[in-house]
Amino acid sequence: MPHTPASTDGGRPRPPAGPRASEQALHTAYDTALLDLDGVVYAGGEALPHAVGALRSAREAGLRLAYVTNNAARTPQTVAEHLTELGVPARPEEVITSAQAVARLVAEQVPAGAPVLAVGAEGLRVALAERGLTVVDSADEEPAAVVQGYGGPQMTWDRLMEAVLAVQRGVPWFASNTDITIPSARGIAPGNGAAVEVVRLATRWMRRPPEPTVAGKPLPPMHRESILRTEARRPLVVGDRLDTDIEGAHAGRVDSLLVLTGVTDAAQLLAAPAERRPTYVARDLRGLLEAHPEVVGDAEEGFRCGGWSAVVRGGGVRLEGGGEAVDGLRVVCAAVWGVAGDEGFGGDVGEVVERLGL
Repeated sequence: MPHTPASTDGGRPRPPAGPRASEQALHTAYDTALLDLDGVVYAGGEALPHAVGALRSAREAGLRLAYVTNNAARTPQTVAEHLTELGVPARPEEVITSAQAVARLVAEQVPAGAPVLAVGAEGLRVALAERGLTVVDSADEEPAAVVQGYGGPQMTWDRLMEAVLAVQRGVPWFASNTDITIPSARGIAPGNGAAVEVVRLATRWMRRPPEPTVAGKPLPPMHRESILRTEARRPLVVGDRLDTDIEGAHAGRVDSLLVLTGVTDAAQLLAAPAERRPTYVARDLRGLLEAHPEVVGDAEEGFRCGGWSAVVRGGGVRLEGGGEAVDGLRVVCAAVWGVAGDEGFGGDVGEVVERLGL
């Protein structure tokens, strides 16, 4: 059955010591998968191994698929067409972007039809227009808000200058997301967060330096947008980033699956603080179609999963046994998270990560 996080005294969910078990395959335990795109479904525009087959099988078995991305550059129509070309039939209404989330935020705070300075690509401009806002290109057009979204390689310095001028004049500042980097076919590239930093640096001389209102993952507006559009009752967040996908799932108090096909590697997962620990972990999207084994044991005697056992001793991890590498990762997660508590584990995990090959 799906795991429901236990509450702390403050009412916030407390993550488990290690990845949870599920006797059911995840695609039958949840009604909707809220899937990130870059690093989960594709990388550099090409489908990741096993992604197409896993998503097709999950959909055919009744799991609803929604694609939730912090990338505000493309419209849902364009994203859906891309997914369909890759072999994953998708409709525009199944795509939720941070542009849509920030457009809703802006529309709730400015008059209907108000001019809004859009500093980003088509996806942002279309989302703002769909909310009845008037998109403008200059700080001199008296915008009621300035909104930054990922503009891609075509983002020019003059667009950032217009954002800086508007913010300096006291115009409310919004950002679709603040991801500093994004994956690309050639490596890790600057994301919208890097452009937001340009505006922040250019306005920090002000007596009260402004800060943007941000909509994207891991913040609540993005999760709210996803639930409003999908009407999911038992959602599972699926992502590759701890600081957006997984932290966003914790903020929304829903379960999550981390796949190791994107930016997060095993060492980063082991060092994650409580709010960035996933409910489940898998190599790739085939993890949606699988039951997840139980990790048993305790910090004193050690933990076991599959053919592996792990215990923390003297600031390091002792890993024994063999079997599926991801089971080994699950058991090491339990061992180091159990010792670290809510903080990130600071011990040496290099040897066990190398042994697991993840």
